[in-house]
Amino acid sequence: MIFNLHIWRQKNAIAQGYFEQYQIDVSESTSFLEMMDALNEQLITNGHDAIAFDFDCREGICGSCSLVINGAPHGKHRATTTCQAYMRDYADESELWIEPWRATAFPIVKDLVVDRFAFDKIIQAGGYIATRTGSASEANTIAIAKETADDAFDAATCIGCGACVAVCPNASATLFVAAKVSHLSSLPQGEIDSQRAKKMLTEMDTQGFGTCSNYRECERACPKEISVSNITKMNKLLYQHK
Repeated sequence: MIFNLHIWRQKNAIAQGYFEQYQIDVSESTSFLEMMDALNEQLITNGHDAIAFDFDCREGICGSCSLVINGAPHGKHRATTTCQAYMRDYADESELWIEPWRATAFPIVKDLVVDRFAFDKIIQAGGYIATRTGSASEANTIAIAKETADDAFDAATCIGCGACVAVCPNASATLFVAAKVSHLSSLPQGEIDSQRAKKMLTEMDTQGFGTCSNYRECERACPKEISVSNITKMNKLLYQHK
């Protein structure tokens, strides 16, 4: 399979970026990131700079593989991270445009790598449980309804990749914040912090993310299918404790 690739190149945060065209021949069983590896091998062999891109686990868990492929964060398939995509998925698309997340709060470091430290600042603002609970107790000591535990777990599957920000017309991180708030505030240990939603949303604004306008594109682009119902839950917590 031969692909014409248009890849965003940017030397550093202040340099002007541009799309550069490459061509590569790979098998249909090659994963998307393996294709990027093969392209970098070609570039290095020919004395050119490799393309910088993020990755870690390559198992859809870490959220590092932040690429926009033909305008879609993580590519064309739902509930799929970039590292889980294969070149056979693009058998009918010989031209691929590959670029980084686009958001003021996610400045480009180099090529396809963006700085997502803003997410860390939001977590530091309230994405944790500060209540002192002593040593770990027997798991069944605190009774938690299965429905509550399931809701908390569903929200906790957020991997913090930032696809919700990349696809949102406002570059809002509301779904990310809502997932963290919903996860922690659903549990008895986390209910005590009534200001979590306010603290994290305030930090979201400080970091330069936009506000939510209910486009719901974030839900579609999320590789873990985090529901926008978490935003509703977060807003209820926010206004209950104002």
